[in-house]
Amino acid sequence: MRIPSTDGVELAVHDLGGDGPPVLLAHATGLHAMVWAPLASYLTDRFRCWAVDFRAHGDSTAPAQRPLEWAGFADDVLTVVDALDLDRAFGVGHSKGGAALVLAEQRRPGTLRAAYLFEPIVYPLPEDLPPGTSRRNELSEGARRRRAVFESRDQAYGNYASKPPLSAMHPDALRAYVDHGFADRPDGTVGLKCLPEHEAEVFEMSWQHGAFERLADVRCPVTVACGGEPGPSLVAPLVADRLPAGRLEVYDDLGHFGPLQDPERIARAIVAAFAGE
Repeated sequence: MRIPSTDGVELAVHDLGGDGPPVLLAHATGLHAMVWAPLASYLTDRFRCWAVDFRAHGDSTAPAQRPLEWAGFADDVLTVVDALDLDRAFGVGHSKGGAALVLAEQRRPGTLRAAYLFEPIVYPLPEDLPPGTSRRNELSEGARRRRAVFESRDQAYGNYASKPPLSAMHPDALRAYVDHGFADRPDGTVGLKCLPEHEAEVFEMSWQHGAFERLADVRCPVTVACGGEPGPSLVAPLVADRLPAGRLEVYDDLGHFGPLQDPERIARAIVAAFAGE
């Protein structure tokens, strides 16, 4: 399904099936909607699952003029909510996807019934960062150096499965990422749909959205989950504490890719969180 968003963007929205109240799944930077398919398979007996390819990701287009600032991802969330009549949907977000859901709820309170956010990128001002957290955007630098073309999807899968960070993903989630994250090229090779320069730009914009300072505007119940590795997990307790109806959930054995690392366990946690809403 394709839906027009702001800035001339055309969004690809994926129906992951199920029956029950709607859940909107929001992916991390550089990924796409279909990485949620393994996790969604454990939710479809209770929920109707939808996932969106954010602008410049997956099968969605990039804005021609506007930079990839994170307010645009909030536009995409609200566009999907309006187009599919998902008002008061449950929201599940990973990393940037979590921030996009927060930004959308701040802009239009009451959009979400409840949310489950795994290590949302919602950071405080530099002077308030926990020790061990850096504002140097090494992720942007790394994204610009990413290999964008492989001989085949199988070669890409083997490359990612052999080294971190993507080697942490469950094989089914990694397979979904590769199968749906590459486009066929005329010469028989495959290329990343999310271009390295777009991914880098998203990372560069990650400090500029200001959602942390307005967390008090998010009144719905929110579970903030995190893994045990240094990085965004260090900020998760601060986010949960500042949310009016926030609670923290810690998985010491998981990393930043938690929902894609152990889809079944995180799906069970999502069901439990929303049952208590």
